[in-house]
Amino acid sequence: MTDLSKYRNIGIFAHVDAGKTTTTERILKLTGKIHKLGEVHDGESTMDFMEQEAERGITIQSAATTCFWNDHRFNVIDTPGHVDFTIEVYRSLKVLDGGIGVFCGSGGVEPQSETNWRYANDSKVSRIIFVNKLDRIGADFYRVVEQIKKVLGAKPLVMVLPIGEEDQFKGVVNLITREAWVWDDSGQPENYKIEEIPADMKDKVEQYRAELVETAVEQDDEVMEAYLEGNEPDAETLKKCIRKGTIALKFFPTFCGSAFKNKGMQLVLDAVVDYLPSPTEVNPQPEVDLEGNETGKFAVVTPDAPLRALAFKIMDDQYGALTFTRVYSGKLSKGDTLLNTFTGKTERVGRIVEMHANSRQELDGASAGDIVALVGLKNVQTGHTLCDPKDPATLEPMVFPDPVISIAVAPKDKSASEKLGEAIAKMVREDPSFHVETDQETGETILKGMGELHLDIKVDILKRTHKVEVEVGAPQVAYRETITKATNDSYTHKKQSGGSGQYGKIDYMIEPGEPGTGFIFESKVVGGNVPKEFWPAIEKGFRLSKEKGTLAGYPLLDFKVTLLDGGFHAVDSSAIAFEVAAKAGYRQTIPKCAPQILEPIMKIDVFTPDNHVGDVIGDLNRRRGMIKSQDSGPTGVRVKADAPLSEMFGYIGDLRTMTSGRGQFSMEFSHYAPCPRNISDDIIAKAAAAKAAADAAR
Repeated sequence: MTDLSKYRNIGIFAHVDAGKTTTTERILKLTGKIHKLGEVHDGESTMDFMEQEAERGITIQSAATTCFWNDHRFNVIDTPGHVDFTIEVYRSLKVLDGGIGVFCGSGGVEPQSETNWRYANDSKVSRIIFVNKLDRIGADFYRVVEQIKKVLGAKPLVMVLPIGEEDQFKGVVNLITREAWVWDDSGQPENYKIEEIPADMKDKVEQYRAELVETAVEQDDEVMEAYLEGNEPDAETLKKCIRKGTIALKFFPTFCGSAFKNKGMQLVLDAVVDYLPSPTEVNPQPEVDLEGNETGKFAVVTPDAPLRALAFKIMDDQYGALTFTRVYSGKLSKGDTLLNTFTGKTERVGRIVEMHANSRQELDGASAGDIVALVGLKNVQTGHTLCDPKDPATLEPMVFPDPVISIAVAPKDKSASEKLGEAIAKMVREDPSFHVETDQETGETILKGMGELHLDIKVDILKRTHKVEVEVGAPQVAYRETITKATNDSYTHKKQSGGSGQYGKIDYMIEPGEPGTGFIFESKVVGGNVPKEFWPAIEKGFRLSKEKGTLAGYPLLDFKVTLLDGGFHAVDSSAIAFEVAAKAGYRQTIPKCAPQILEPIMKIDVFTPDNHVGDVIGDLNRRRGMIKSQDSGPTGVRVKADAPLSEMFGYIGDLRTMTSGRGQFSMEFSHYAPCPRNISDDIIAKAAAAKAAADAAR
């Protein structure tokens, strides 16, 4: 029987280049999981095992591993920092109980840290904070702590203070024990001494320790009373209070160090044990029915309950598909038959393996609290629930954003054509934010993703991993259409050609909806002019039609159809007749509703050195950007803006040229907004030309 109180399911997340993967490597080294350290900048880290990751020095997939510290078992997931792969962070946070937010000591709270922090807040994940790279030029622990308060609106609870900064950084003061941990320059994590606090730091240590104690004792009334009476809590009592507040998300214990130089890492590992929750200490997952409504039941973390597990990641390797699964309740054994509540089909577990990045260890079984990979599941996708066939239930599914950018790809020859279909099917299973469709008119394969880098990596994986050579078209923007005017209209579908005919008459109103409401259908028919059994067919006709707008063929967003009246024939009316009437009514009426093209607007976050701010802002204005804010920091300026995706292609190259290679930026989808007239005319003309070319080719 496993002792779940000794389990910690944790993730490590941060902005690009804040040092997540290096931090994970150090954790593995300290816990004895690896013996030689691999560095990200050499392309040799254990966790970045894809070729594309090693080459670019970034993490693309979240990698999972298991290690042990002070007789506690850590299931660790290293997540990507780049904005195009936030989906990996989101789905990892969904199955974790705690996290380590890593921030760069000189860069501070960067754009992607904000997004990841927001995801962690949404998933209610307890976190500790690690301010990394304190040995870097410009590093300032106290400034980063202030930024965490201001930018993230979070409450950091400072647990250690740095001894020296930048190239003078040599250790940390543990505020609970009032001890100085000082490392030598060998770079070995075990080469440290515990010393007296440096004399010039004593006042600061007492000031920060008093703040720590005051915040911690608020978590326990008895301890608080004793403290107010002058009895200072001992270290164990303090830790209990801090643990309680951390799990309740009242504050975030904050540590610092240099993962690269191996300074300060032991205290972070101790903090995972001391302050982050075990699987039994987090709120159990709510169960929902097949319609997505909560049933009031929960997947309680115990091996004795019925099996509830969530597949949170699919990964293909040379041995077949691996399904990364978090077991919430119950037990799982090799050879078990599980029910996938999404498909309604059963799946057999071929093998259960514990992952260490891309190597594995066979297991006979897993139970509540475990994160394992299952081999042999056929039709499972990210977010599917696996459960006991005799006691079915669904866990809250994951919601993924729609892609905003697409490219067309075509195989270079006939042999590549067959391999392309198989390769893409595997890639779609692995990444829920990656969509593929075939353009019916041109026959092209369209790949859709979250950004240029996302699609760039996908094409790279096609070529290298799957050995499929493809021609790649220019990136395309995922435009949408909407309407701006309400219109009342009527349509009669009548067809008589021998045998029974078809008849369906509908009177309806189509009106604009609020942004984000999608498609709404309502019937106000009274008196049976359109019998109730035909209403779903009318709704279906409009719902299917909305996938193609009447201006340029893009999906139509945010409109409401109200069925007002109509007519039917006792013999000739049928569901099909009313569905056809709705489809024809859509084509007839939408052009009368003053339709317009919408374009995706992206949230842009640019970092630039001070002397290039003018160039960067001027360039964003040329790209139709709306500047939202400018914040000066010690190493440069952060400019936040909204800009249309269509104007942002190739921006990273231009930004680097403008800023002599020192600029950085991140962008994520914000909302859809109406296109300017000249641009929408251009989009409509291009769509008409493409349609004419496709018709001619037929």
